Amino acid sequence: MNDGIIYRFLVRWAVCGLGLWLAAVVLGSRITYQDGVLGILIAGLILAMVNAVIKPIVVLFSLPAILFTLGLFMVVINGFSVFLVSKLYTSLHIQNFWAAILAGMIIGLVNYVVTAILDNRDKQ
Repeated sequence: MNDGIIYRFLVRWAVCGLGLWLAAVVLGSRITYQDGVLGILIAGLILAMVNAVIKPIVVLFSLPAILFTLGLFMVVINGFSVFLVSKLYTSLHIQNFWAAILAGMIIGLVNYVVTAILDNRDKQ
């Protein structure tokens, strides 16, 4: 059972790193990182930990806003998570909160695609 938890966390870490890298490529100078691949891996690890620990608490307290906006407030929460990572890990620079929201959307799309591929693979 612990192997499954570790595997899922490693996949989430990889997805967060891939999403951050893709967001930096797409958004150009609005998101920059230092230390190359190592910087993305560390930022992805921190984002995976924030998503595992802090995000559920924020979602719980934001539940009325999430319900009122039919889930669209999750975009803001994802942006907040990315912005928080940039404050915790100074090698990741995000120009402003709007860039963090866009990065959160890109990371969410990458997460959706990877999860769909893995779920499809598990069903076969």
